[in-house]
Amino acid sequence: MNLKKIAKTFAFTALFTLSGQQVAAQDLLARQAPVDKKMKAVDTLTFQQLLDREYSGLPAEDLYADWENKYAHRATQLPDEYKIDLRDFCMPTPSRVVTSNFGPRWGRQHKGLDLKVYVGDTIRSAFSGMVRMVKYEAAGYGKYIVIRHDNGLETIYGHLSKQLVRENQRVKAGDVIGLGGNTGRSTGSHLHFETRLCGVALNPAILFDFRAQDVTGDFYVYRKSTYNRESAEATRLRGVRGNGSYDPADVHSTATAANRNSGSSASSKQKTVASAATRKVHKVKAGETLYRIATKYGVSVEHLRKLNGLGKNANIRAGQLIRYS
Repeated sequence: MNLKKIAKTFAFTALFTLSGQQVAAQDLLARQAPVDKKMKAVDTLTFQQLLDREYSGLPAEDLYADWENKYAHRATQLPDEYKIDLRDFCMPTPSRVVTSNFGPRWGRQHKGLDLKVYVGDTIRSAFSGMVRMVKYEAAGYGKYIVIRHDNGLETIYGHLSKQLVRENQRVKAGDVIGLGGNTGRSTGSHLHFETRLCGVALNPAILFDFRAQDVTGDFYVYRKSTYNRESAEATRLRGVRGNGSYDPADVHSTATAANRNSGSSASSKQKTVASAATRKVHKVKAGETLYRIATKYGVSVEHLRKLNGLGKNANIRAGQLIRYS
């Protein structure tokens, strides 16, 4: 009898213990579930923060959905209106010669401007931004570079002989990015220069006046309703001159001459390039006049008017950039 009672007691105790452990395990899992959920949320948040940190330096994030290095251009939805800041700029080449306009050419659309440069001529970034692509396309751009800028534009530099930047590299306006060439689908040395917004080609002549070596204003406001008319007018004013002939003197620059002088030291070349990239401009302060600015830099008021395309009765405003040399 005692043996049977002891066996029953042992069995009952074991069953109770196992049941208790199962219940405890279930309670533990139940308590762990919200912890796991919170940890998952933390992991997701941390991952997102890492992504945000990685892409926080990308230009024009509000305008472009992604950053990729596969397509030179892929058209997306253009805003009806977009204000493009042109103030922090550098002319991509000192050449004043446009050899081919934006628009219809040889039965197809020419999406940029062709500018006469020679093999080895210095090519610079037009604005500050980040290099998105450094590629080669035998049947098209040749050696080319695509840069996405902080102002929302993307610029493309085609037919280069040499690329001097790498993908995902941050550049400033005026940084040397490549050398002029004749690679790809090209019939002579030149720079093919494109300006795109959301992947859609805009006429560079709307933004840049290569003959004057300047931008057309502090800002350009793209509007779907007026763009076509403005593009046609820009080509009329700033496109190919006359019969397309040009003076070779309009192509060369100080930097180009330095690059071709084999006797120059590397340091002197760098100094020449840096000097060519420096734009001599003055930012107007409140209350300043053309006379005061002219006096400050030892030039005439007429010189400032001519250099900046200002009429006799034109007013200047605070924040405006005035070229004095």
